[in-house]
Amino acid sequence: MTPLYILSGPTAVGKTEISIKLAKKLNAEIISADSIQVYRHMDIGSAKILPEEMQGVRHHLIDILEPTEPFDVAEFVKLGKAAVKEIVGRGKIPLIVGGTGFYLHALIYDNDFSDGAKDSAYREALEREAADPYNDLYERLKTVDPASYEAIPKGNMKRVIRALEFYHVTGKRISDHNREEREKKSPYDLNFYVLTLPRPLLYDRINSRVDMMTEKGLFEETERLISLGVKQEMTSMQGLGYKQAYLYFKGLYTKEEAIDAIKKETRHFAKRQLTWFRKEKEAVFIDKSLFDGDEEIVRFIYEKGGQNEG
Repeated sequence: MTPLYILSGPTAVGKTEISIKLAKKLNAEIISADSIQVYRHMDIGSAKILPEEMQGVRHHLIDILEPTEPFDVAEFVKLGKAAVKEIVGRGKIPLIVGGTGFYLHALIYDNDFSDGAKDSAYREALEREAADPYNDLYERLKTVDPASYEAIPKGNMKRVIRALEFYHVTGKRISDHNREEREKKSPYDLNFYVLTLPRPLLYDRINSRVDMMTEKGLFEETERLISLGVKQEMTSMQGLGYKQAYLYFKGLYTKEEAIDAIKKETRHFAKRQLTWFRKEKEAVFIDKSLFDGDEEIVRFIYEKGGQNEG
């Protein structure tokens, strides 16, 4: 079986630094599992790794789309599988890095998205409803699919609409479909690691990161995106930070309120990420606070994976 390494964890836990060290140790190339880092011009709000920080490690699925283009999990799986094949073909190890648990799971378990459960007219009608800030789509989801209602953030209208569309077409809940997909076995030799920190430390890191992003120019970056034609309903604008900054420019937040909302929503997101990863049967959790630095964590992963020195 093809060996596949995954380094994940909640936002702001510190995946990037460790991923570079681990990639060098494994002789690996990195596949980004991030739904926003695929977009060009979206660097600050996505905490995108800079070219000079890559230290020569090749990265995939970063800066491949314009922010006006759509992107979803099916496209990620297609591109991710192609990247895995390419990396293995060069005699290297694929290392997937990111915190988008739904994307990670779909790739490593080769989930099927060819279900045909699509109705473009119905979806477009829902999208028009979603443009009304007083729409009731989220509450409608609670009626037809309570599990999805609990799992999907209120602001993620794209996923809400997809769940409603799936139910409309199939009469089945997308949460049940996703559960069945989760029960599949992976075609890869998985080495799945989730970085964690005690909650107070993680939340402090999140708050500090948001402050740093603001200082680096998150709002200015969002303003440039708006000038490029990026709209509120586009996939790129669903990213934490950008979504709240966009509302600031629409006059719905003061800047201070937007910053507070980013911190609050990011903390909630981190909690949901950890809830998702706890359901991953192959995942090994690594509490960073119990290790003496990144090198010790890399050594632990390397030895547990049984890789030979590259």
